[in-house]
Amino acid sequence: MTSEARNISHVVSEFILLGFPCRWEIQIFLFSIFFMTYILTLLGNMAIVCAVRWDRRLHTPMYILLANFSFLEICYVNSDVPNMLANFLSQTKTISFTRCLLQLYFFFSLGTTECLFLSIMAYDRFLAICCPLHYPVVMTAKFCSTLVIFCWVYGFLWFLIPVILVTQLPFCGPNVIDDFLCDLGPLLALASACIPIPGTVLICGTMSSLLIFATFFYIIGSYTLVLRAVMQVPSVAGRKKAFSTCTSHLAVVFLFYGSVMITYVKPGSGQVEGMQKFTTLFYSVLTPFFNPMIYSLRNKEMKDALKKVLGGS
Repeated sequence: MTSEARNISHVVSEFILLGFPCRWEIQIFLFSIFFMTYILTLLGNMAIVCAVRWDRRLHTPMYILLANFSFLEICYVNSDVPNMLANFLSQTKTISFTRCLLQLYFFFSLGTTECLFLSIMAYDRFLAICCPLHYPVVMTAKFCSTLVIFCWVYGFLWFLIPVILVTQLPFCGPNVIDDFLCDLGPLLALASACIPIPGTVLICGTMSSLLIFATFFYIIGSYTLVLRAVMQVPSVAGRKKAFSTCTSHLAVVFLFYGSVMITYVKPGSGQVEGMQKFTTLFYSVLTPFFNPMIYSLRNKEMKDALKKVLGGS
């Protein structure tokens, strides 16, 4: 970085998150909708965590991974939604430079962890359905715990370099982010308005693309083998149960990866005006909201456990 860039670096002490600019009455309406979505997301995912914790029948690798995934979703929505809700009621809609970068780090680290968890869950289903005799030997409680720890630790390490690079960028004046959170693309666009930053854009785009495509193609490959094995199951009931589990997992994968690919494969590339905030909204707010319903509605064991947690018969 040049000495001139260093001199203008961090002139901006805060950013303005535009969110969803509209009339005050509509802001209040949107606040109510997203607040209810947020509460229901927390309750739905906490119910799954509690169901797995309290029902011994669910103390298996698949449900342990699902409980960790639900806990991850709780953390994920808490990284962006509370600030979004506060901005609906705020007149200034500002966020400090430090808070913005912290939100960027936690939001992307939790997103990376989600990609890894979806991959590990695909691996678990591949082992259980394609290699059922080896499954109890390979997927032990110790190995399952190791996979969980790997997802959390590696998830928070993967995006450390891009975030450090962003902290070194010059933000010399423009500080308005047309989004509801401190996202990578808008921040790179603001920095590039000061000086060219092709190297940082390339590194961030490469790391995002590598993570997204590597995990996505691994998941699709795993479920392709799983679905092929399911079609060969002689029992209709067994085939239906395995197919139901796989389709619910795949639904979550396509919901998450579909919007993530649109947003992060080429960050800072100048997407359609205002489009990024809606794709970000979809995978960061709506996907965690739908996940508990997707995973529980077609799973009898989970539905039975949830009835106990919620006080049903």
